[in-house]
Amino acid sequence: MQQTFYKYQGTGNDFVMIDNRQQGFNKKDTKQVKALCDRRFGIGADGLILLENHDTLDFKMVYYNSDGNESSMCGNGGRCLVAFAKYLSVIQHKAVFEAIDGLHHAEIDDKNNVKLQMLDVDTIEKHPNHVFLNTGSPHHVQFEDAIDDFDIKSKGAGIRYGAPYYQKGSNINFVKKLSDKTFKVRTYERGVEDETLSCGTGVTAVAIAMHAIGQTKSSHIDLEVQGGKLQVCFDIDNGVYKNVWLIGPASFVFKGII
Repeated sequence: MQQTFYKYQGTGNDFVMIDNRQQGFNKKDTKQVKALCDRRFGIGADGLILLENHDTLDFKMVYYNSDGNESSMCGNGGRCLVAFAKYLSVIQHKAVFEAIDGLHHAEIDDKNNVKLQMLDVDTIEKHPNHVFLNTGSPHHVQFEDAIDDFDIKSKGAGIRYGAPYYQKGSNINFVKKLSDKTFKVRTYERGVEDETLSCGTGVTAVAIAMHAIGQTKSSHIDLEVQGGKLQVCFDIDNGVYKNVWLIGPASFVFKGII
């Protein structure tokens, strides 16, 4: 069977996109999803995303990690899906869509810079050496001064599979403060089981965590990742982070048939 696909990336976080509005893709075949994401024997990607019809909204997002399993929310994937929806003429410059964590609003300009609204965050766990919060996906956030030189795969996996996360796991973010409103981030992603060049829910978690523990007073934060730069902005209402927006580029790479 032939499958038409589209490749997109958002600051190096890359995805296989499939137009599944006709429901032709077998969503139960996790081996196929894993094979398509394989970087040696398939297309190669951090994840696979299906764009599907929705009864009342612009579209529905179905996201799989590269291990083949359907996963929690992916911020960069959501931004790339908005760009894909624009390419397909499903939307023009604004969108409302459903993902696994609920409804998301988004805006896209003529240069494919996408602004994606994320979940409100009302629970932030502050521990002595890290912060834990959920921004659509679970995230562990901790400082790492030698962020450029350490083995993120082994160190990230050790935390991801250790207490208190174990097999269910968490995404692990290592952070270095560069200025009052700028932070460098490297992320180990569960499901990918390696570092990705960028993680949208991860930088969102870092931005909120840094504000919550007093490392920044800004509500518009710049994040430097391995694949480029992103921004996160938010409002704070009685300790709840609302109107949280993830902002950055989403780029079409190529289209093919496999």
